[in-house]
Amino acid sequence: MFETIRYEVKEGIAWLYLHRPDKLNAFIAQMNREVKDAVKSASNDDEVRCIVITGEGRAFCSGQDLSEVDENMDHGQVLRDHYGPMIKQLRDCEKPIIAAVNGVAAGAGFSLALACDFRLISERASFVNAFVHVGLIPDSGNLYYLTKLVGHAKATELAMLGEKVPAAEAVEMGLANRLIPVDTWEEDVTAFAARLAALPTKAIGLIKRSLKATSSLSFEDYLEQEAQGQRIAGLTKDHREGVNAFMQKRQPVYSGQ
Repeated sequence: MFETIRYEVKEGIAWLYLHRPDKLNAFIAQMNREVKDAVKSASNDDEVRCIVITGEGRAFCSGQDLSEVDENMDHGQVLRDHYGPMIKQLRDCEKPIIAAVNGVAAGAGFSLALACDFRLISERASFVNAFVHVGLIPDSGNLYYLTKLVGHAKATELAMLGEKVPAAEAVEMGLANRLIPVDTWEEDVTAFAARLAALPTKAIGLIKRSLKATSSLSFEDYLEQEAQGQRIAGLTKDHREGVNAFMQKRQPVYSGQ
C-alpha cells in the first residue's frame, strides 16, 4: 500500500515509520502523501487509539530531499500541494499522535515533530530548524507550533540562527516531553503509546479540539464550545466506565467509545 513509509497497527497503536533510511528519511512528494493518507486511515480506524510516527535508520527525518529541488520550483505551491495537506491531516486527527524522534529532525522533519501532540526524543537525537541554511523560512506550520511551545524570543533564535538543539536541551526548553535512553528506546516508546491507547479516546479527541480552540475563539465562545464538548464526553461509554470504576474502587477499562 505504501512505498516511502511503513504502516502497521498493533494492540491499538498505529505505527508509522518513515522509510527512506538511505536518505535520512528525507521528504519527497510521495512521502508527504503517504504520511497524510496513513494518518487519515488511522483516524478512521476504530481499532486505532494512538498513533506513533518515527523514522527508520539513524534519522527521524532530515527535511526536504534537496534532489527534488530545482531553481524553477515554486516553493509556495509545493507547500500548498504537499506539506500543507499533510500537516492539516495531523491537526485534524482527534487521536493522540506521538513523534518518536529517534535521530535528527531537521527542517520539515522538525515541523512534522512539532505538529504531533507529544515528542519523545532519543538521547542521541536533535532538532534543527535548518531552513535558514538554504535561504528559506521555516514552513509546514513550524513557527505556528514553535512559538506556542517555546515563546517568541526562543522561536526567533531557533529560526534565524538554525542551531542544533541537543536532546536534553530540547526537553529543558519544552520542545520535547520525554528524554529516552537509547538502551530502552523501543520499550519506553511502546509503553508511553500503550498508556495513551488505554485512555478514553473520545475524551482525548475532545481535549485536542478544545486546545485548538484556545487560539481562535473569544473566551465566551470557548466556554460554549467547552460546554458542547463536555456534553459529548458525558454521553460516552468511557465516561460511564470511569464513573463506575471510581465508585467500585477499581481501575477503569476504557474501550475508546
